Amino acid sequence: MWDFETGEILAFDKPLHWTSFDVVAKVRYNLCRVLKTKKLKVGHTGTLDPLATGVVIVCTGKKTKMIEQLQYDVKEYIATLQLGATTPSYDLEKEIDATYPTAHINRQLIDETIPLFLGEQWQVPPIFSAVQINGKRAYEFARKGETVELKPKLLVIDEIEVLAFDEATMQLTIRVVCSKGTYIRALARDIGEKLRSGAHLIALRRTRVGDTRVEDCMTIESFLEKLNADY
Repeated sequence: MWDFETGEILAFDKPLHWTSFDVVAKVRYNLCRVLKTKKLKVGHTGTLDPLATGVVIVCTGKKTKMIEQLQYDVKEYIATLQLGATTPSYDLEKEIDATYPTAHINRQLIDETIPLFLGEQWQVPPIFSAVQINGKRAYEFARKGETVELKPKLLVIDEIEVLAFDEATMQLTIRVVCSKGTYIRALARDIGEKLRSGAHLIALRRTRVGDTRVEDCMTIESFLEKLNADY
């Protein structure tokens, strides 16, 4: 039996189009309902974009004190990039704003380029992100069409490898193991630039956080079924 007030660490496979906060809100609402309480601490250990799926870790009760520590766990992603085109958000949230030549891109160039992203990297976060600028989120400026300068952040990519490359569609799938604060959307942008073209993210799945793998995660539905059965 779970003990949500003393604290639990729950691992979910976040559905497409849900925000990480949507997961937290759903969990909190249903826990308060079954525990017959109006207040319970619930939080997540790291944001995952709405257009991504995969591992989101949720802490309850006294285990929420571990959130800051758990945020530093390494993350693993499977990402698919569309080469030859960019969007302002670096993913499918926004429409394509520019296209670029791709005739020079082949598997050899891909294999030479991808390892360049291994190790410490300075990365400029996406303007469509939750990065704080003067007390506001960057996306608040972006959605108003305002230009702001984001400072590059130092991050570490521990592993990066090519899983597939389709030369006909110019779609590239990679696996990335990286540190806290890495934006895979921004990595897609940087890979496009390094290939002397453009790129944006068309699919993203977070497959691991720390030792928690996506195949070990609950769906929201399976969690609610167990919760209702136990309470």
